[in-house]
Amino acid sequence: MELTKQQHLELYYWMQLNRKLEDLLTNLFRQNKIVGGLYSSLGQEAISVATTYALEKRDWIAPMIRNLGAVLVKGYQPRDLIMQYTAKAGSPTGGKDGTAHFGDLKQKRVISPISMLGDLIPVMTGIGLGARYLGREEVALTWIGEGGSSTGVFHEGLNFAAVRKAPLVLVLENNLWAYSTPIYLQTAAKHFADRAKGYGIPGVIVDGNDVLEVYRVTQEAVARARRGDGPTLIEAKTFRRKGHAQHDPAKYVPQWMLKEWEAKDPILRYEKHLTEKKLWTEKGKQEILARIDTELKQELAAAEASPLPQPEVAAQGVYCDGCHEIRAEWKRSPDEVKPPRNIPSKWFKGRDPALAVAAIPPVAKPEKETVMVGANPRREKKQRKQTKQERQRK
Repeated sequence: MELTKQQHLELYYWMQLNRKLEDLLTNLFRQNKIVGGLYSSLGQEAISVATTYALEKRDWIAPMIRNLGAVLVKGYQPRDLIMQYTAKAGSPTGGKDGTAHFGDLKQKRVISPISMLGDLIPVMTGIGLGARYLGREEVALTWIGEGGSSTGVFHEGLNFAAVRKAPLVLVLENNLWAYSTPIYLQTAAKHFADRAKGYGIPGVIVDGNDVLEVYRVTQEAVARARRGDGPTLIEAKTFRRKGHAQHDPAKYVPQWMLKEWEAKDPILRYEKHLTEKKLWTEKGKQEILARIDTELKQELAAAEASPLPQPEVAAQGVYCDGCHEIRAEWKRSPDEVKPPRNIPSKWFKGRDPALAVAAIPPVAKPEKETVMVGANPRREKKQRKQTKQERQRK
């Protein structure tokens, strides 16, 4: 689908909001106001923003630590993120978590991140399959780093999604470093997208610093998943321009590599595109930037006004005892998905002969021996044996 002028400018707004909010959080970290770790997505904003922008409101995402832009597009406000990282009472987790572990199942449809890398893949496969079971045409999307793709659950989850044709889109952010481990020490493969071949699904490579290409590729994968054709693995090639987290100075990264990727900055590239295509003016650009600055000042003030959580709430919400009701939202009759009584032989028809269901006639049950009233079965059996032995002697 061709983007309108307004949509082009919205993509720019979300990328800039992503970057400027992270700059603000970095300043708070240096002021010792951040509780826990802070992970930068500098240079990767196009991936989080464009992939989420390609979804519909009804679709699901499961972000990771560098997908701040994704949760913004999904509807979280900057104040939510500021309060979350500063552990304020008004944060999405009520001050119980100082990093990115929060979600919203009802309105925003965001699944809380899982720290064990790769575990979100089978979870989101289940989310997609569950939606399909209920008759809802929804798509589940999550991200993984190239380092996280070396975990066993990455392969198990993707294989299961492929076999079940789950409505899943998996975005692999290849930013060249798994913490301090370079890509060439992780795999001998040239492209991570090639792993999709082993599971019989499409593997697509895209320039992760080109926001429009990321949007286009994701939109195609989402459409494929929604019509029931199964998952897609998207490898977005990009670069992590900061350390693993704020505590990591990333001295292991060569300076020439940093300079090379700074020149490929996704926001600068997109600004050039907007100018060349005459989709904005310098005045329009400055208005967007001024709007973001104003919003962030207001959001920071609102977040700072939120109190710290009271000590007694630490014991609340640990266990759910009637705290919420879980009810399936059916979009079709449950009778349609009742399990069949017999083996689904139609599935085997036309497939490998070894799997075909042969028309085997039922085995006839042996007739019961009729016993005459007054007869002695044991004596008659002994007589038959003696008769047989006499015949053999003759």
